[in-house]
Amino acid sequence: MNKEKYVAYVGTYTHGSSIGIHLYDLNVEEGTMKERKVIPVNNSSHIAKSKNGKYLYSIADEGVAVFSIAPDGDLTFINQVDIDGMRGCHLSTDVDGKYLFVSGYHDGKVTVVHTHRDGRLGSVMDGVFHRGLGSVAERNFRPHVSCVRPTPDNKYLCAVDNGIDQIKIYRINDRTHKLELVDVLRCKRESAPRNIKFSKDGRFAYVIYELANTIEVYSYDGSGKLPQFERLQEISVLAATDDEKHDAASGICLSPDGSHLFCSTAGEDTVGMFEVDPASGLLEKRFVLPISGEYPKDLEIFPDGKHIAVANHASNTITTFTIDYDKNILVMKGKPLKVETPNCILISKIEESPVN
Repeated sequence: MNKEKYVAYVGTYTHGSSIGIHLYDLNVEEGTMKERKVIPVNNSSHIAKSKNGKYLYSIADEGVAVFSIAPDGDLTFINQVDIDGMRGCHLSTDVDGKYLFVSGYHDGKVTVVHTHRDGRLGSVMDGVFHRGLGSVAERNFRPHVSCVRPTPDNKYLCAVDNGIDQIKIYRINDRTHKLELVDVLRCKRESAPRNIKFSKDGRFAYVIYELANTIEVYSYDGSGKLPQFERLQEISVLAATDDEKHDAASGICLSPDGSHLFCSTAGEDTVGMFEVDPASGLLEKRFVLPISGEYPKDLEIFPDGKHIAVANHASNTITTFTIDYDKNILVMKGKPLKVETPNCILISKIEESPVN
């Protein structure tokens, strides 16, 4: 029986020599990656896969692009659409695969794009601009939507606003295809929420804060008429607190089995691992360790749960490590891979082994 094969897609900024999405073949057992090719996209700052696994969406200067995923993981361009705003920074799809959600960091906008069954991106169904908290023209008071993610039950859309310290909760009206605001989670002032991830069973949400350098755990219940989020825990992501002003929490991901949560922090240039209590959702810090790279923007766990890849934006590298859960350490695998300004990483299962 053939072993399962995987590839990694790494989105990059293309101001310099990089030209788009770098495609890597994964050696899951070894915890290593080997570059196969690069697919041209202008400033592919974030990528996401369709729920059926057939399509890959990418942020682009021109709006949003979509590619079909070949059996060997290669990408073929289908089309791209303008999102009627500034370049986005984060993508997600709803559970049914009807919508692509785009968050706008620069213009504070949430955009909903219709997706066709054949993979094509259709028209913009809705666009909602967040409003600032006053007239102070500073980063902390202007809207910056850094992440949009549906709740696992597909009832609501969470729009994380890094600038106004809020997570706005929308419902999508299936009849009008419009966003309807139903709740707002107000975070601590100048904490800068950056990303939200949900537990595998959908009962808990984890929010990482860029300026507070913390992760907060929320319980989530969507069974009633309105969503119920309750804050359960706040925990630091830092190894030390002597230079917090120059640290910025960035990436967050869960292990495939949901038993551990990982995060990356720029400035300190570390990766932290937390054990997840399956009953309560609460986190227990296991380690925060350096990752031999600068500005770890994003990170991803290999499918076996035993290795981790970190995209280091400022040092133009990807570093991979073996995770030793017993000793609570990371062991580096080989030399850092060179890739200019990596911004996000996505590991994807493929149907067949690539042709050499």
